[in-house]
Amino acid sequence: MSIGFKEDLESIAPEWTGETPKGVKAFFTCRTGGVSSGPWGGPEGVMGLNLSKSTGDNAFCVKMNRQILTQCLPAEPKWISQVHGTAVIHADEAADAPEADGSWTMTPGVVACVMVADCLPVLLADREGRIVAAVHAGWRSLADGIIQEGVRAMRRALGDESFVPAVWMGPRIGAESFEVGDDVLEAMKQHLPEAEKAFTKKPDGKWLCDLAMLARMALSSVGVPDGDIADCGLSTYADAKRFFSFRRDGKQSGRHAALIWIES
Repeated sequence: MSIGFKEDLESIAPEWTGETPKGVKAFFTCRTGGVSSGPWGGPEGVMGLNLSKSTGDNAFCVKMNRQILTQCLPAEPKWISQVHGTAVIHADEAADAPEADGSWTMTPGVVACVMVADCLPVLLADREGRIVAAVHAGWRSLADGIIQEGVRAMRRALGDESFVPAVWMGPRIGAESFEVGDDVLEAMKQHLPEAEKAFTKKPDGKWLCDLAMLARMALSSVGVPDGDIADCGLSTYADAKRFFSFRRDGKQSGRHAALIWIES
């Protein structure tokens, strides 16, 4: 589902499985709606909504893009510096973009956020609207347990080890496009014994890797049933009109944001 907060700013809203989390809002930004140009622009090279400061884009353009985005939100997102690790922090305490790959909040109006351009964004929410979280699942962090840590962080905050979140998996590189080596498969096996089911061997010895399937395995390992997981099924690599892609476009690819918050 696409929703327009401002003219020319396209975004994708989660379609949760089962009951929609009460008082929770979330969306994923698309490629256009900002002021960036060139590699960070839209499909025609202009009006790009790149939100990252670290890809070579003009700093003023990134600042303007973030301001445009913030106008669609209750507050400026709690930006983090993603390092492909497993830290999931309290978004309320995030200042000056601390290093982490996920954040959670129980405070209405605080916006948890992760940025991606092929990695898998995972949004988690309590169906009663008490807590939400955003997780950045690149293959390294996914292999090391970032998704499991996101669920555990929410359980610790709630004081409830039986808590099961509703989950939405956003746009990421599709399984048909994500070519990897043996090192990725071996890394996944460390935490996910059945990881090989998410890999398809190519004639040249490389593998095609399904991040969404691996994420489902990670969620299952911490007791999240498949029926509580929604997947948009969109590939950033395959759709250059709507999405940036690091694999497709290189180091100067822009970045999207996956955002979630509890309404005030």
